[in-house]
Amino acid sequence: MTIFQTLEKQTNVLPEKYRNMSAEELEGRVRAVKAALGSKLYIPGHHYQKDEIIQFADAAGDSLQLAQLCEKNEEAEHIVFCGVHFMAETADILTAKDQKVYLPDMRAGCSMADMADIYQTERAWEKLTAIFGDTILPLTYVNSTAAIKSFVGENGGATVTSSNAEDMVRWAFGQKERILFLPDQHLGRNTAYNLGVGLDEMAVWNPITDELEFDGPVETIKVLLWKGHCSVHENFTVKNIEDVRNEYPEMKVLVHPECSREVVALSDLNGSTSFIINVIENAEPGSAWAIGTEMNLVNRLIKDHPDKHIISLNPHMCPCLTMNRIDLPHLVWCLETIEEGGEHNVIKVDDKTAKFAKLALDRMLELS
Repeated sequence: MTIFQTLEKQTNVLPEKYRNMSAEELEGRVRAVKAALGSKLYIPGHHYQKDEIIQFADAAGDSLQLAQLCEKNEEAEHIVFCGVHFMAETADILTAKDQKVYLPDMRAGCSMADMADIYQTERAWEKLTAIFGDTILPLTYVNSTAAIKSFVGENGGATVTSSNAEDMVRWAFGQKERILFLPDQHLGRNTAYNLGVGLDEMAVWNPITDELEFDGPVETIKVLLWKGHCSVHENFTVKNIEDVRNEYPEMKVLVHPECSREVVALSDLNGSTSFIINVIENAEPGSAWAIGTEMNLVNRLIKDHPDKHIISLNPHMCPCLTMNRIDLPHLVWCLETIEEGGEHNVIKVDDKTAKFAKLALDRMLELS
């Protein structure tokens, strides 16, 4: 092996041959590997993936839905998860030990999940329990690392999705007086507000400064929000809604609850990715929608529903950059390495982390 080959292997750089292939050749190679491996291969694709990837997905869905489909698929030996790192981790946690989960490009992370690492969380927990005692139950959005899910599971909490967040927060308040909601402050704030918790009863924990951001007496706090956010959904603004209302008075605004409280409050409807898809699928022909979520999905909804007037709430929005790390060249590289008997970007969660992370997931699934 030459020094250049060694460096390429160590840095996980896409081999030049895949960079130089045409889209037609790459697509043909994906089909060839899928045909050769048959049921031994399973490719789940998140809704935010590009069309060039979704066309080859055995199932398209949100992160937890896809992980559960992986869990049910006992035939697949190789699960090539077209999403981001935390999604592949969840699939590994839920699948059997003899099944391998791969991520076509290890750079495909999630900025929100990365805003809460385990060291920050353990430090915050120590400081918050010193203030509030044994009155806090931790909850984490499934858009979090396996380590955070494990921390939550070990401390009596559970995971939540954007679909069941209200049910899970309601359950948590039945267990403890307060909740710590990781890592997305906007989903936590919107959910708690919908359940009647006042904005003046919510505080923000800043993991960078290790400080609680709150002006009132701490004993009035019911919800502790981690200072994290989705870099895509935080870019939808009140100004975007005002512009749509002015230009298209008949248009309804439909947003994801990872948007800010101000944006959600001014929207006509808000809900999970699945909720957004279902609303558009069931909308009347001729209806008009401004959608506040990831651009690949919005473009797909526009293409799939030509009988409706659909636009992005933010006309300058870009697709999720980390999700878009997954492309045809990386997918082909991953698949061909598997076919040749190699291991490519295997995602493996250690047993202890997986044990408590699964406990957090199971608590949610039992209640959902």
